[in-house]
Amino acid sequence: MESKTLKVISKDKETDIRFSGRTKLSGLLEAEGLMPATPCGGNGTCGKCSAYLNGEKILCCQAWVEEDGELLLPEKQILNKIKTDGEMPEFSIKDQDGYGLAVDIGTTTVVARIIDLRTGKLLPAVSRENPQRLLSADVIGRIQACIEKGKLPVLRGLINETIEDLREHDLKICGLTEEDIKKTVITGNTTMLYLYTGRMPTTLAYTPFIADCLFGFEENGAYLPPCFGAFVGADIYTAITASGLITKDEAAVLVDLGTNGEIALFNNGKLTCCATACGPAFEGTGISCGGPAANGAIDHIWLEDGQVRYSVIGNTAPTHICGSGIMDAIATLLELEEIDETGAMPDPYEFAPGVVLQPKDVRQVQLAKAAICGGIRTLINREGLKPDDINTLYIAGGFGSYIKLENAVKVGIFPKEMQDNAKVIGNAALSGAIMILLGADKKYEPSSVETECINLAQQPEFSDLYMESMFFE
Repeated sequence: MESKTLKVISKDKETDIRFSGRTKLSGLLEAEGLMPATPCGGNGTCGKCSAYLNGEKILCCQAWVEEDGELLLPEKQILNKIKTDGEMPEFSIKDQDGYGLAVDIGTTTVVARIIDLRTGKLLPAVSRENPQRLLSADVIGRIQACIEKGKLPVLRGLINETIEDLREHDLKICGLTEEDIKKTVITGNTTMLYLYTGRMPTTLAYTPFIADCLFGFEENGAYLPPCFGAFVGADIYTAITASGLITKDEAAVLVDLGTNGEIALFNNGKLTCCATACGPAFEGTGISCGGPAANGAIDHIWLEDGQVRYSVIGNTAPTHICGSGIMDAIATLLELEEIDETGAMPDPYEFAPGVVLQPKDVRQVQLAKAAICGGIRTLINREGLKPDDINTLYIAGGFGSYIKLENAVKVGIFPKEMQDNAKVIGNAALSGAIMILLGADKKYEPSSVETECINLAQQPEFSDLYMESMFFE
């Protein structure tokens, strides 16, 4: 069979790929490491892998090639708003020598930081987008990729290579060598730790969703903190540790906003946790003109003298809108009465040339915010509490660090009664890992108190609270 050539053009290079017969384009690109990200898992629904084949716009995950051709790939967007810092309570450090490495494997980003174990000094942090997003934006898509497409080795390789690259980069910045690192703590949600260690996540995919490994041990030279359940992971364990909430005599809620929203309630000495599938809408995925917090992203929107204003990351022409901008957009349109309390939006709204919020985008945000708010209210109700009984609302995670709190409340992510008692604590997952590295008192860790992990789907009141939370006030 006659061989054909596909010339692939990207910003950095040109690559000639030889093939014969009718061939799936994604397979050719994956083999060369050139496949654009497919947050939807390659289902052709997100449109993020669009490119131009012989001048015609196509989706790389759906197209086939059978003749000579030229493919122009989109320029890769690089995240430049990755939260690396987080709050920590004052604590005593253990007497030890050398340096430690703390890593937070997020669904969207990966952050690493070296710590002086003797003094507790935090050295520079390094971060990167989680390359597993090439296959899917969320944990469900990655689990399916493992089970249905045999992608576990690929996903494991991507995250392990990223951690090693970050480690080497951080060592270079800090002027250290491999031998200087004496301890490593790696946190992340349950799925991320499964993929990092190469465990097949089958039990996470099917009811009753009971993880067959909850970690809390050392493997391959790194300590992996405990997970609470299949979708409430070590990242929440370490975030709770960093918040210090279980050391205080008060009712408190911690929420980690991300593709997999996780919630914890501490009351009367007991910690109750749950996960809610809010999806990646908060991070721009699944939104018509949505995208990452990269150059060209509208990150904030507000009204000024009756006019809609916005800011753009990188001070360039706007190309898309990221998660914080989406929250502001909906809050602004509610104020302008372009969106009503049911979420109805008669017409699309253009914030900048080509950057348009569609009615279906509002629905995606409604689903996400109802999952979080409904989850919070369910945990509170189970304890016989009301929203105004909560002394502190801790907001963890990168997305939670960049949104405007008043707009998050206006949109309905959090009950309005909690706004005045909210505390943003940044990348608390990484901070908690740092505390474990430094030997902080065990009283900060969730293992020191009674804990329960619940499945929201099995809570009778969740369905009603979820539907109530769909509305905008």
